[in-house]
Amino acid sequence: MTPKLDTDSREIIRNPSHRILVSSASAWETATKHRIGKLPEAQQLVIEYLETLKRANFEELAITADHAIRAGSLSIAHRDPFDRMLMAQAELENLPIITYDQVFHTGLIQVIPKRRGMP
Repeated sequence: MTPKLDTDSREIIRNPSHRILVSSASAWETATKHRIGKLPEAQQLVIEYLETLKRANFEELAITADHAIRAGSLSIAHRDPFDRMLMAQAELENLPIITYDQVFHTGLIQVIPKRRGMP
């Protein structure tokens, strides 16, 4: 079961004055998980990925060589290449990341929402 975004996260995403960037790594991960059968319901999203971003007024954050080098160089135990790329992009572009996945709380990037019990 995926936790629902908290009110603050939803407000951030819905606020038209906020620029919402979505990593190309998210497209890569979605397509990969669809292909291997972990996300069979994602077929339409894979087909219409860029159009879906455009309809939501989100922007694609392309993966650069700097992002790739940083993702491969992160001194963390986490091995998931998609997560490592998101962390590298957030760090290098000085962007917060919205996620409930606790592995992102490395101290290198700003995570929304904050870990429970954190100021």
